[in-house]
Amino acid sequence: MTGPQKDARVGFIILITHINMVLYSTCFWIQNGVMPYLSKRLGMDTVMFGYLQTTFAIIQLLGGPLFGRFGDLFGGRAALSLAYLSSGLTYVLMGLSTSVSLLFLSRLPSVFMHGMQAAQMVVTDLSSESERAGALGKLGISYGLGMIVGSSAGGLLISRFGESFAAYIAAVGSLVNTIVVMKYIPEHTKSLTQENKPELTSSRSIFNVNKFFRLLSIPGAAEILAIKTITALPMGVFQSMFSVVAMNYFKLEAEYNGYLMAYVGVLQMIMQGLVVGWLTEKFGERNLLPWSILVISLVGLATALMSNIFHFCLICIPMSLGISAFYLTTNSILTKIVPPADTGAMLGMNMSVHSLIRSVSPTIGGFLYQLYGYPSFGYLQFAINLLVFFYVFRKIYN
Repeated sequence: MTGPQKDARVGFIILITHINMVLYSTCFWIQNGVMPYLSKRLGMDTVMFGYLQTTFAIIQLLGGPLFGRFGDLFGGRAALSLAYLSSGLTYVLMGLSTSVSLLFLSRLPSVFMHGMQAAQMVVTDLSSESERAGALGKLGISYGLGMIVGSSAGGLLISRFGESFAAYIAAVGSLVNTIVVMKYIPEHTKSLTQENKPELTSSRSIFNVNKFFRLLSIPGAAEILAIKTITALPMGVFQSMFSVVAMNYFKLEAEYNGYLMAYVGVLQMIMQGLVVGWLTEKFGERNLLPWSILVISLVGLATALMSNIFHFCLICIPMSLGISAFYLTTNSILTKIVPPADTGAMLGMNMSVHSLIRSVSPTIGGFLYQLYGYPSFGYLQFAINLLVFFYVFRKIYN
């Protein structure tokens, strides 16, 4: 395949991956809107809802590294297909849930529901290191577009047709995604940009624990993952309980909650697709990292002091900037410090950090919300991230 032909082929695959990401995000946010209203209809309180979120996160935590390793071994097509099939089955079971136990059971297939991770693997395979942060950021545009459509559509579907119907629509979308992947995504995407193919098959075991420990021993890898865990935990606490805050404190109905999530999606698209890429090119990833943490810290203080939905809409602007800059810079750094054949495994470990946070944050959030109210989420975020900022700032500039 000649140079122009290869470039055209790569561009087409990336385009299909973005289309998949829009549909995946749309389906995810439809079901995300279903969850709080379905759980409330089934009689769950905030603590039990926190346990449900924790169960979902633990299941994804277990699947994340294995899914990344699966992608390294079997390629982008298999990884994307597995993610979308897992999503579809999860949504079908959610729609069928008529009791709390069935709703918990519906979370089991989500062990491999890692659509964003799979898309990141493909884009990482097909982008150079200099373009990595921008390429990953553009995925945020597609995800944000799906978030806008899914949040708005989810609210309308729930209000007019009920929670189960909305969940089934999400399942159909996931099936369509799987068909598109099988038709247009090649079996292996690493081979399109790498000549050293033997490295891809040096070990065929998905359950290769030594592989994960070796990746953690790479200088900087464990530290970046630790910084990500500590920084993102307070954000995870707030995000895990926001649907409850919107419903109980802001008194938002499903339709208006969907519009609010769509607004957040627009902000994420702008920040990830345009602003953060420009900032990364101008200042560099490692220079941008501590300042993104400081923004997140100050956003926490503002969140604690807000008193109405208008305040929250204003706070969402710097919140989206800080979160987008933090996640994109850390993701890009992690993919650059490992060999190309292991980017899937590293992204899997990276996603496990998110799953670990989601596994503990709902329980913490439910506890704090019942005892101290939602302002406690903001104060926690402000204090912890301010300390992390000083550590990272001193580490980089000393």
